This record gives sequence, structure tokens and C-alpha cells, in this order.
Amino acid sequence: MSERYRIGVDIGGTFTDLVMLDTGTGRLYNDKVLTTPRDPSVGVLEGIGRILAANGVSASEVEHVIHGTTLVANAVIERRGSTVALITTRGFGDVLQIGTEWRYDTYDLFMKLPEPLVPRHLRLEVTERVGPDGRILEPLDEADVVRVARQIASGGVATVAVSLLHSFRNPAHERRIREILAREAPEVAVCLSSDVMPEIGEYERASTTVCNAYVLPVFKHYLRRLTDGLRRIGVRKDLYLMLSDGGTVHESTAAAYPVRLVQSGPAGGVQAISAIGRVAGESNLLCFDMGGTTAKACLVDDGQPLRTTEFEVARVYRFKKGSGLPLRVPVIEMIEIGAGGGSIARVDHLGLVQIGPESSSADPGPACYGRGGRDATVTDADLVLGYLSADSFLGGDMRLDVAAAQDALHRAVGAPLGLSVIDAAWAIHETVNENMAQAASIHALEKAKRLSDYVMVPIGGAGPVHACNIALKLGLPRVLCPLGAGVASALGFLVAPVAFTLVQGGVVPLDELDRVALRASLADMQRKGLEMVQAAGAAPGEATVAYVAAMRYVGQGYDIDVLVDAQALAEEDGHSLRAAFDAAYLAQFNRIEAGMPVEIVSWRVTVSGADPGVDLVAGRPLAAHGDARRGSRKVYFGPRSGFVDAPVYDRYRLAPGSRFEGPAVFEERESTTVVPPGAVAQIDAALNLVVELPIEAAEGLQS
Repeated sequence: MSERYRIGVDIGGTFTDLVMLDTGTGRLYNDKVLTTPRDPSVGVLEGIGRILAANGVSASEVEHVIHGTTLVANAVIERRGSTVALITTRGFGDVLQIGTEWRYDTYDLFMKLPEPLVPRHLRLEVTERVGPDGRILEPLDEADVVRVARQIASGGVATVAVSLLHSFRNPAHERRIREILAREAPEVAVCLSSDVMPEIGEYERASTTVCNAYVLPVFKHYLRRLTDGLRRIGVRKDLYLMLSDGGTVHESTAAAYPVRLVQSGPAGGVQAISAIGRVAGESNLLCFDMGGTTAKACLVDDGQPLRTTEFEVARVYRFKKGSGLPLRVPVIEMIEIGAGGGSIARVDHLGLVQIGPESSSADPGPACYGRGGRDATVTDADLVLGYLSADSFLGGDMRLDVAAAQDALHRAVGAPLGLSVIDAAWAIHETVNENMAQAASIHALEKAKRLSDYVMVPIGGAGPVHACNIALKLGLPRVLCPLGAGVASALGFLVAPVAFTLVQGGVVPLDELDRVALRASLADMQRKGLEMVQAAGAAPGEATVAYVAAMRYVGQGYDIDVLVDAQALAEEDGHSLRAAFDAAYLAQFNRIEAGMPVEIVSWRVTVSGADPGVDLVAGRPLAAHGDARRGSRKVYFGPRSGFVDAPVYDRYRLAPGSRFEGPAVFEERESTTVVPPGAVAQIDAALNLVVELPIEAAEGLQS
């Protein structure tokens, strides 16, 4: 096989992670380089060149590069997108400003909302009207459109978002506006809401379409730089990207819908832990992803991550739902529960330790990186507490500066609170862990889940460092730490199938459903999905199709997802559809209203290619020969136990069946796992480090 290597690349806030798969042997190779915030493609190309050179692989042997990026979210958060105009129905020009009029903080008289991405003078209205059933109530005034188009052409606008009232039921007017814009303003890119998000919700649909238009030129420019760079280093194959719902698509599809990539990196991590769980025989998992900037959590039920179509970006207040710009796109449901390793610690005006939301990023990075950073971070605290080694961080490629970390901790927390450096580091460590444990617990309660039914799987560079402490706070007796946890998102890009989800909205009571029209609509969505996944390399005969209906009781404001099988779609009486809704509603709310009518809000069709079939057991090398113990160091486990002499092990030298008693530290290039006193750790057949945590051990960790 001349082209047998596939590479997954994930850009994080601090590091860019890489995993390379040899499809001939099944072997997996990992690497990690610092992210280059000013131009992320530089770090990607550097990392690819490095992992190829380190393993003696030629660029011409690369079959695929699969990529995930935070570029889309960062462009919106940092307001680095293009100049966008919005064309909407006359009378609806202020939809972005009005929103839903929902107050995320009822008692805040000075509540702040995010500024719309489109300034008021570029929110343009045209005369037309489509009814909620799709009938044209007022024809499109094309002279109005021409006037608006000429204004756009002379106004320095790069992209146009078109979001008309009820266009998800009848897109004819939006499509005609695109035709007129192509004639009158040919240099301007156009995004239609009926393509980007054909669902009910005027504000959410407009917001999603505007975000897509806002990042479109930036994302296309980034893709062009990256693909040109790949050609320069000798990679001749097309680029693929991970979507926020865990599917992989060709770069051409991603370029048309960049808003679908807003959560692509974390989605890769969840796909990886789902695969890891299957190998380990665990189907209910709590994914804990702690990187350099943020920490996120996701629940995996019966091997499948929870998914949603609601997401927010650019929140005014990081943890306040409703304070951001809403996006209606298919995403794996992950919630941000805390800070990352590079998050900055300080004392707030109440004299409390605050972690983040600001991050030291990769440039200059935490104080201990020795790259000019002076702010105290979670990583600095972990180093001072002995969880990280100054000499073996990043496999020894980066030496950490303990004195710089101590100085930063003293200035930021120790001196203001009158604490020693150790107590300041412990305060930071405990604060971030307690915040994350509480947030994860609340998330599970909101989903009517019992966390004791789940096994925690930590990923990200900082995840295994903090996982056992957080698990103890949550009362979880078991933590499963995979090998290569620090690059799990990049691994997820390789184990995820090619997939794309199409959406079509339209509120219809179940007893009024036109089944002939429905089947025709679903067949059309399936055809489009098949075209997309085949363009991304899926074989024609191997694709699978899943149908999900968003349903609710008539009169409700929120809906639930209901998986619908082919039999229910073929029936004419609707009994199977109602039964599927009742089962899903009962599972989520533990009650149903048997006599209350039900309606369908929208349909989603997901078309997926075959599972890539990556063997995670065969992919990891056998343990190297020799003594796995590297020595020992003093590790701090709280005021009661103080510093404890803990053995340090080389994770790559641990063979299946190896057993250890805590305290212990397990080091690998991508991350470090800290096992507290009283715990027992064992290496399973897939080289996962399985930690059994007696709940009594939590007493020694309390401050």
C-alpha cells in the first residue's frame, strides 16, 4: 500500500495534538506540538512534519489528514470574522437584537447581552411574506431586492446571510434572492437559512445563518492556507474535517457549513472515549476532557454520546446559559464545566480564588513554560504540588521552571491571601476540581442520570492529572485512563465514521401528518446525505441511515429527540411513532400524558459510512522491556497527608495485568495520571489504566 497512513490533527488552546494510524499494521503513533495562535495552520503543518519524520514516513504515503479546529468558535468569540449583511422579511430587521426576550439572569438590572454580529445599518429588509404552512402570502418584491443588493455591493460587505420568515417551509424567496445577488453583487458570498438551518425558531435560525456567514471567508482562507501547506510538504490527498456531531466530512462540505465545526475538537474526544469504552466493555461513560483552556464533560449512554441541536457561542458570562449567541446545529452534548491547565488564577474582589475564564494559551503560556508568561495557572499549581515533573513534561522536550511557577503563585494568590506557595497551589487545585465536580453533578441531574452508573474516562493533557480527585468528589469508584489520553481528540478523528446530518423543520400534529409527503422528504434528505458521505470517501453500499424526529406535546415549548425506525415510517396509523415518543418521554421525565396530542417539530436524517475499524488494542505497542519505575517524588495530597513519597512509573513500560497501589504517578508524553493514596490501579488488556477509588480516600483529599 503506497498510501497507508491516516493522520488526525486537533488544535487546542495550548497544544496541537496528532495521532497517525498505519492502516497496514494498525499501529498508532502520537505527537504533540505547541499551538500557533496567530496562524493555527503553522502548528498543524509543523506537527505533521514532525510525526512523519519521527517515524520515517514519507508525506506521499499519507492517505488522509482529518482535522478538528477551534477556529470557528474563536473567530466568533474574538470578533475576527468578515463584514456580514442580513437580508430578512420587512419588519424583522431587529430579530438579532430582540432575540427571544428571555432573561438569563432575572434579577440583574444591568444584564449584558452579546452584540449582534451584524450592525444595524447592514440589517436590510425586503418586502415578502410566507405563511407558517409555506404558502406565499405576499410575493417577493424583486425591485426591493435589487436595491438592497446594490447597497450591499457598494458597502464593503463580504458575505450575506438571508433569513426570511418561515423560509424553512418554503425556500423559494430565499433562493430567488440568491439569484439576484449573484447578478448584482457577484463578489459577495451568500448563506441561506433554508440551507444552513431549515427549522422553526426565527431568532435561532437567523443567528445560526449569520454566524455561518460571519466565519465563512475566514474559514475558507484558513482551509486554503492549510491545504496549500499540505501540498508543499508533499501531502497530495484531500483534507477531511470533524463536525460538531462527531461525523467526518470532505473539506468542500465543511467550507460550505463552517458553523457545523464550532465544537469539532471536543466531539473528536467523545468519539474516542466511546471507542475506548467499547474495547474495555464499558457502555456508560462520563467523558472528562480537560485541555489547556477549558474542561468539558459529556455523558455516553449505551455506547452513544448524548446529542442536541442547541449550542451557544461567545457567552457574555461563561457559565450562564442564554448569555451567548444561539446556534441550532447538530452537536454532541458537552457542557463546559471548568477551566483548563492554562487558565489564569487570581483573587477576586471578595477574596476568593477565581480560575479563568482568561487563559495564558500557548503564547506566552503558563509561567512555568518559561516563555514570558507571568500569570499563575492551574498548570503552575500542578507542578508545585508534584503532580507534574519539571524534567519529563512533554516527554522531556519542554523543561518546566519551578521557580517561575512558585513566584507566579505567590504574587497571584499567596501574597493577597497570606498563604504559603504550597497552600496557594492547593487552593487553586481544589477550587478548580470542586467547581468541575459540582458542574458535572448538576449536568447529570438535569439529564435525569445517576453518575454512580458511569465510569469516568479522562482525556486531554490535564484530564488524568485531576480525574481521580474529581471522581472522589462525585462518589465515583472507578476511573478508566486510556493510553494517549492527551491526544484523544485527534484519535477520535480516526475512529469516527464519515457522516452528515440533514435537518428539515415544520410543526405538524401527529394525527395530521402527510405520510406520503414525509417519506418523499426523508428520501430526498437521504439522497443528499449519501452524496455528501460518498464525496468524503464512503463506499456506496456501506452507508447506514438513522431518522430522528423532534417531538413534543402540543402546547409545549421544548421538544425531545425520538429515534424512529423504518417500520414506524412505513405505517399509516402513527401508532409506532406515538409509542416511540411515549417511550422517549417516559425515559427522560418518568411520566407521560396518554391523552394529550403530540406534534412533530422537525426531522433529522443522519447518513453514515462504515466504521473505520481501528483496532485500539493492536494499535498500541507492547510494553517496552525493563523496569517501569522511574523513581519517586514528593506529591501533595492535601493538608492532612501533606507531601507523600509517590513512585513514578513510565506508562509505556506497563504490561497488561500490572497492578499498583496508590499513591502513584504514571507518566507518558501526552499526559500524567495521578493516583491518590488508598486507590488501586491495574493495566487492562487494552493498556488502559483502571483505577479503583475507595470512597474513604476522599477524606485525605479534603482541605
